[in-house]
Amino acid sequence: MTITITVIGLGNMGRGMALTLQRAGFTVQGSDIDPVARQRLADEGLATLAPEALGASDIYLLSLPTSAHVERVLTESPGLLTLAPKGSVIMDTSTSDPSVTRRLAARVEAAGLEWLDAPVSGGPAGAIEGKLGMLLGGSAATVARLEPVLDALSAKATHVGGPGSGHVVKLANNYLCAAHLLSTAEAVAMARRAGVDPAACLQGLNSGSGRSAVSEVNFPRWILSETFDSGFSTGLMRKDLRLARQTADALEMPEGLLGKVVEAWHADTENLSDGEDFNAITRLLLDAAERYASTHNDEETHP
Repeated sequence: MTITITVIGLGNMGRGMALTLQRAGFTVQGSDIDPVARQRLADEGLATLAPEALGASDIYLLSLPTSAHVERVLTESPGLLTLAPKGSVIMDTSTSDPSVTRRLAARVEAAGLEWLDAPVSGGPAGAIEGKLGMLLGGSAATVARLEPVLDALSAKATHVGGPGSGHVVKLANNYLCAAHLLSTAEAVAMARRAGVDPAACLQGLNSGSGRSAVSEVNFPRWILSETFDSGFSTGLMRKDLRLARQTADALEMPEGLLGKVVEAWHADTENLSDGEDFNAITRLLLDAAERYASTHNDEETHP
């Protein structure tokens, strides 16, 4: 049986997922409030529709900026709670507020639809290559039903619990990524000031227990290369960190490192704008370390 999928939100991630699903043999259409985004996907061979023109689909895959956008799509435009056929699935791949997700999931299920939160990691490259990481929150039956779709989109999809659980774990993941960027940059900067080449330092870190995806992937691919083009912005990471702190506060978590990480990411908006690549948070530390090393090397070479 042919599965029809409507992708709502055709930014870098939504576009990539739509193209991947089409290549995998699904019937795919895309929708976005932005006609330019719709036209871009249409030029790549996919059917696109304005939100008000949407009709029946087996799966509505949402790739949207915030929970507020998800709620609007469900309740107002196009209003999937009334538009979507009974038994169809709402699959939210956005990074959303877990408390809002759980409230919306209850409304979705009450309307006779199925819900799956499925936030993703891997960036635009992972979306276009079908190699995303996905964290799934929903019923085991819904996860099993969507297995062919999940297999097409992801290198690894992990079911972590009921509705909202995927979004909780995604916030936890992004908090750790944000913290690793700061701590790894400090470690590399310390080594550089002591005269150790950053690439050599990272080789050492990656052979030991201090390694992480940040040291193994982000640093060589986007930071040491100074390309800073991962496709994920500083503004999005700041938004996710605010959501993580908001979630922790609602759960009455004791004060910990999370608050310090959130503050560090928001401390220098003049030198690090929301539009810059999120890996650029490391730049000031590393640039200062390079200047220090150059000055001290010159002093040691020319007493």
